[in-house]
Amino acid sequence: MEHTSKYITPDIKLSCYEDKLFRSEIVFDHHMLIWFISGETRVVQSENSYTFQAGDIFLIPRNQPATIINYPKDGQPHKTVVMLLSKKILSDFYAGVKLNATTIPMPGIRCYNNHPLLKSCLASLIPYFDMNNIPGNIASLKITEAISILRVIDPGIDGILANFDPPHKADLITYMEKNYMFNMPMEKFSYLTGRSLTTFKRDFKKTYNTTPQKWLTQRRLALAHYMIAEKQKKPMDVIFEVGFENLSHFSYIFKKQFGYPPTELLNTTT
Repeated sequence: MEHTSKYITPDIKLSCYEDKLFRSEIVFDHHMLIWFISGETRVVQSENSYTFQAGDIFLIPRNQPATIINYPKDGQPHKTVVMLLSKKILSDFYAGVKLNATTIPMPGIRCYNNHPLLKSCLASLIPYFDMNNIPGNIASLKITEAISILRVIDPGIDGILANFDPPHKADLITYMEKNYMFNMPMEKFSYLTGRSLTTFKRDFKKTYNTTPQKWLTQRRLALAHYMIAEKQKKPMDVIFEVGFENLSHFSYIFKKQFGYPPTELLNTTT
């Protein structure tokens, strides 16, 4: 995989993937504003999936588990401008703003298509990626401009950007059933359910009578079996959607669990 990134500051980068695809499972610590130059991305979350391509602009809120698959397309690399809207940047911005907004605790992705104001703001960053010694205040001004534009075109955005609270304690069953397919560390599962790691493991044992890792493996295998047997999806496609890292490991534990390899479902199911 050939991947390059150019930075104006740690909060603004130009990202480029030249290979066939790149997949990652990520929970972002900061909101991410993304402008597509070329290529295509599929973002899969617990209740929705999105496909973005050249010209699209969207915001991925922080603390939302997602599987992200980036593809080159039409002979062009997967190329994006990415702007991080960190807690510090946003708290500084909103310190002087009088708010009258309703907090949105679990927001979905915000899509802005090819909005001319946002496009103009983000496209104006391109020349800076090939320059050295960019004054820091220029990047700060561009981020402030982007936030200001978002507030004009998206009336509900303050309820997301100005919410600095950590995740509230969530119902464990509800959260895990929605997000078990995301391959996150246990520390991240515990944080996103509003618990310490010790409390998370204790509550999990009490609820499911097993360890989180054993339950996750069983649940993911069951979903994989359904997708291969009933949807006739190829194992290589399934592993990207159920939280396994590679095909050989998936095939091994699948056979250990069910007594036959996943490919047998494709051969015998009509």
